[in-house]
Amino acid sequence: MTPEKSNQTDLITLGRRIRHHRTARGLTLDALGAEVGVAPSLLSMIENGRREPRLTLLHQIATAVDVSVPDLLTDEAPSHRAGLEIELDRAQRGPLYATLGLPPVPSSRRMPLAVLENLVGLHRELQRRATEAIATPEEARRANTELRLERQARDNYLPDIEAHAEAMSREAGYLNGPLTHRTVARMAEQLGFTIIHVADLPHSTRTVTDLANGRIYLPPASIPGGHGLRSLALQAIAHRVLGHERPTSYADFLRQRVEITYFAACCLMPETAAVEFLEDRKRARDLAVEDFRDAFGVTHEAAAQRFTNLATRHLQIPVHFLRVGDDGALFRGYANDGLPLPADVTGAIEGQMVCRWWAARVGFGHRDRATESYQYTDTPAGTFWCSTQTGSTTGGEFSITVGTPFSSAKWFRGRDTTVRHSSTCPDEACCRRPEGDAAERWAPAAWPSARMHQQVLAALPRGAFPGVDDAEVYRFLERHAPAEPQDGEA
Repeated sequence: MTPEKSNQTDLITLGRRIRHHRTARGLTLDALGAEVGVAPSLLSMIENGRREPRLTLLHQIATAVDVSVPDLLTDEAPSHRAGLEIELDRAQRGPLYATLGLPPVPSSRRMPLAVLENLVGLHRELQRRATEAIATPEEARRANTELRLERQARDNYLPDIEAHAEAMSREAGYLNGPLTHRTVARMAEQLGFTIIHVADLPHSTRTVTDLANGRIYLPPASIPGGHGLRSLALQAIAHRVLGHERPTSYADFLRQRVEITYFAACCLMPETAAVEFLEDRKRARDLAVEDFRDAFGVTHEAAAQRFTNLATRHLQIPVHFLRVGDDGALFRGYANDGLPLPADVTGAIEGQMVCRWWAARVGFGHRDRATESYQYTDTPAGTFWCSTQTGSTTGGEFSITVGTPFSSAKWFRGRDTTVRHSSTCPDEACCRRPEGDAAERWAPAAWPSARMHQQVLAALPRGAFPGVDDAEVYRFLERHAPAEPQDGEA
């Protein structure tokens, strides 16, 4: 909030408190004006939040209405009605109301309370609908692009979060190797929380934190060990450690998601231990994401993304990271090494098609899916070396790629690969145009039916948090809240 807006908000509340105490004392504007020596019109402007009183005048008004100056300056509305009047004034002075082109409705004392409540309710619904409207994929893509460029400018390294995670994991007893479930539980206990696994989490949530009773609810482990649950628990913990409040926009929601994911990765692969491991492998010219993954007991994708956090800052290696679906669409990407990621006119990369000659797509043809595949790719931006690991989910296959410019390939295992491809993308002649006269032959005869991604059109569910069904969450907490002690019980 800008200082100007904050000051305006304070003046509205101050004015309503002056009006409340004036009318409570039975004083008219004329009577109060005569007592403090100013025109009633000036007092009216002050009470409507349109003029800031001098400190001497504020003292005179406080004396006249028999209250202290701090009583007038408090942020709390003096009554339910005054609170509604303040909320209506704020709404009508905001940018959303200005777009309607309607004159403001004065919240005078003659306005019936029911009318005032209805007007405020309409403004709340207008704000809710506007918030819901921006929580669409279009807004998400714009916000995500801004975050990606910001991370690129920082080499994907966030030192404050690194420090928080390192301190907490060490205090919980972490020394080296994979972070254990017990250590994660101790980290939660540092903040006064107990981790509880339940089978009925609301479908729109990954975790639920009960702030009142100090509980973090997680899904049950799907496999022995349930290593993915460590990350979920750490992300829930991160909201508390990083002081997050309810997101006010989709951009806030995405930023918080980036920060909690980063915090979890920092805990699972703490900076000191991770950098020591990577520097040792760099000296041996044997860097490999698969070794980094196994050393800390995380997924290949988590290790690859964590590598991007540390590679440039600590190893002086510029890198890029890609997660690509088996249809060639880019799901997630990062680059500070000069690789031009495919992007639309807004700069968004999500859903863009990756060149079929890049390692991220060539890797799907690699026969041995248990190990990484390696490749050099000549592009208009230079030659890049890449390692790619493929995997699969219920939604299909995907590939995880980490790459670096040719000059830095010397530090990595797989640098001696003889696999090499050439890409001239974004030139459409590279891989986006059909060969020969195929287009001419088939254009009038082909009628494909496209697979539609419904999430492209759907806004996220309404609620205090984007994408979360609040009512379902509250019902869940009601079911799991500890029973209130009966009379006589401890």
